[in-house]
Amino acid sequence: MGASRATDRSGPHAGVSAEKQAHLVIDQRGTVVGWSPAAEGLLGYPAASILGRPVVDLLTDVDPTRRSLAATDDVAVPLRRHDGAFLPCRLTFRPERGDEAGTRWAVTLAPAEQGSPTAALDQALLEALFTVSPVGLFLLDPCLRLIRFNPAGEGMQGSSVEEAVGRRPTEVWPGFATESVERAMEQVLATGQPVIGVEKRLHPPGDPDHEHAYSASLFPLADVHGRLLGIADATVDVTDRHLAQERLKVLTQAGTRIGSTLDVLDTVRGLAEVSVPGLADSMAVEVVEPVLAGEDLEPGPVRRDTVLRRAACRSRDDTEPWTACDQDGALPPVAAAEALADLEPRILDPLSSLGQRALHSLRTRGEEVHSLMLVPLVAQHRALGLATFCRWGARRPFAPDDLALAGELALRTAACLDNARRYLREGNALVALRHALRQQGELPPDHAVDVAHQYVHAGSGGDWVDAVPLSGARVALVAGRVPGRGVQTAAAAGRLRAAVHTLSDLDLEPDELLARLDDLVRRLGGMKGPGTGDDPPWPMQDGRRSADGDEAGATCLYLIYDPVSRRCSLSSAGHPVPVIVHPDGTVAILEPPAGAALSRAGEPFGKVDIDLPEDSMLALYTPGLFQEQPEDRGRERLADLLTGFSGSVRQACSLVTEALVPARLREDAAVQVARTHTLGPARVVSWDLPSDRAVVSTARSLVNRQLTAWDMSEAAFTTELIASELVTNAIRYAKPPVRLRLIRSHVLTCEVSDGSSTSPRLRHARTTDEGGRGLLLVARCSERWGTRYTEDGKTVWAEQSISEGLE
Repeated sequence: MGASRATDRSGPHAGVSAEKQAHLVIDQRGTVVGWSPAAEGLLGYPAASILGRPVVDLLTDVDPTRRSLAATDDVAVPLRRHDGAFLPCRLTFRPERGDEAGTRWAVTLAPAEQGSPTAALDQALLEALFTVSPVGLFLLDPCLRLIRFNPAGEGMQGSSVEEAVGRRPTEVWPGFATESVERAMEQVLATGQPVIGVEKRLHPPGDPDHEHAYSASLFPLADVHGRLLGIADATVDVTDRHLAQERLKVLTQAGTRIGSTLDVLDTVRGLAEVSVPGLADSMAVEVVEPVLAGEDLEPGPVRRDTVLRRAACRSRDDTEPWTACDQDGALPPVAAAEALADLEPRILDPLSSLGQRALHSLRTRGEEVHSLMLVPLVAQHRALGLATFCRWGARRPFAPDDLALAGELALRTAACLDNARRYLREGNALVALRHALRQQGELPPDHAVDVAHQYVHAGSGGDWVDAVPLSGARVALVAGRVPGRGVQTAAAAGRLRAAVHTLSDLDLEPDELLARLDDLVRRLGGMKGPGTGDDPPWPMQDGRRSADGDEAGATCLYLIYDPVSRRCSLSSAGHPVPVIVHPDGTVAILEPPAGAALSRAGEPFGKVDIDLPEDSMLALYTPGLFQEQPEDRGRERLADLLTGFSGSVRQACSLVTEALVPARLREDAAVQVARTHTLGPARVVSWDLPSDRAVVSTARSLVNRQLTAWDMSEAAFTTELIASELVTNAIRYAKPPVRLRLIRSHVLTCEVSDGSSTSPRLRHARTTDEGGRGLLLVARCSERWGTRYTEDGKTVWAEQSISEGLE
């Protein structure tokens, strides 16, 4: 089957359907017995004027030797039109079943337009396709044997037509995946439908070192009767488009992978993942040290002493997704400064001095690297690091388009790195602030309670618990929460905690302390009263909607435990009340005292008093402890954990957090567990004294005798002096009843109570004054002293530390 036969179809009639073609029927005698309307339109003869006439009347030149036209099944002859003009036509004969008169012939007429302008154009197009067309054109017969291909196709495959004609593509070019192409050709043969965009990959003779991508379109070739003559394969070089699609694919992957987290190492690993093998065969990312530490950066080029640290490296030959990078393999400081001198990406010669230093310790085939790029990671004109890309082997060298892609990847990575650095800096500040806010150390072992606490951090920073020693061997347990997240929230919690410590020194009742704390929060928020003020609220005021839909602001719980009376008093500013478990396993049911969140308008803070037997367990917590269950169910679970627990309070904290805090945290959680103790008559002694100045000497004697009984004689002189001064002031300036009390706990406390609410004032007496030095002596002889008010008067107290020799 020759190429000319395969390409000899031209003219508009080729696309005319069979029912619209011109037809006539000739009997055995050569008379026209059938005439179609299309034949009438083609030659102009009406059916009435042509039927029954000899067919030779249509011929322009009757040759007796060609009387039998049926001998040729496809001939071209000039026919006489009705208007006398001649029309070259191609005649196709087909025998029909004969009748009694003999066999009849069906003739199909089609204009033969070899001399028309369209035919010349078709011939020129056909010639161009097989001579100068850049599109590779291959013709194959129905057996998929090559018939012909043009010079462009020869340049793609590197074989001449003479070598390939008559052979299948798999026989001529076994070096590339022709099986998939032949399968597509077989599909065209089976269905008669064209197949578009079949991919070919090969190394053309003009560029044997690099693989090219081609797109082939396959379509069938058939004659006017629909007979299949073969298949045409039009192939186009789409390497540039393919490379552009590969770059776009890398860029798309970068949009979802780079910066998916606020972690420095994960960010640079994302850059490595999308770059290898999409952009490079191997790459590495070094970042400057401040980025890893979350520190600030100076704008402009880096200094010559800048140190880069390897953060990620990847190669297409790696068997593992990630392997350890050599931290010492980063660029030395001088090379780093040179590479980041102008903060511009560049394609570099691998054999240059800077290129050799950049490739040092990079996991590459160093001897085969032929292309190298150095791309700084720059955000807001600050250099955060350097990305090194290289290619080796048969892969094409980096082009300007690759450098532009690398620059875009570097910009995205640098922006995400800067965000991660800022987040790390804020996180470091938050950790430092939270550490400063933590309760420093535990209470002394000989205190009123054993207490321990534990924090579980999720990044909020507003949850806190505390234990504050008070006068008279009492202790205050505190829990609070400021809504929000970040450094500002942690700072607000720190100010709230500091305010509670300051107010605790005033020895106020829980409800009074929370009232003053509420006033302080309002003043710090610039508010004159509930619901007023235009200034932005302090973070403690800034409410947010919690999971159950209630408005929540800053909350605080303040609890005072007195080991002498075993009385526990507590008040709450919108904070959950503690869980209290008695030694016998019963759970104390507390009615939450009245009190809204701080700075929220509401009724005055209420107070609840409850007596606790020794070894009772108290658990204070923040709402984050119950993140995956309702609070009532969480409190039941917490009570069950503490019931019958005999371990230490620190072990109890660990038990509670492990059992109640979920693995995936949404909020911070803080818990504080305390076990109560009592101070019985062996450690507390008191005397009621008459309001008589002569009783001062008696008070000194009582103190001396009691300290001797406690084996604390070394503290007798100082304690006698403190007691005499306090008793003297109570008798001279206050009113009965007067009571003297000594408490031995972790400190030695001397207290004098009277019926007056007037607070004593420390002053410095002049040299000529006869008195006024009593409280000054008390302050000098004690660790600390103060005054607390009671319902029927006040108590002035002074504490002394107990040395090991006095215990």
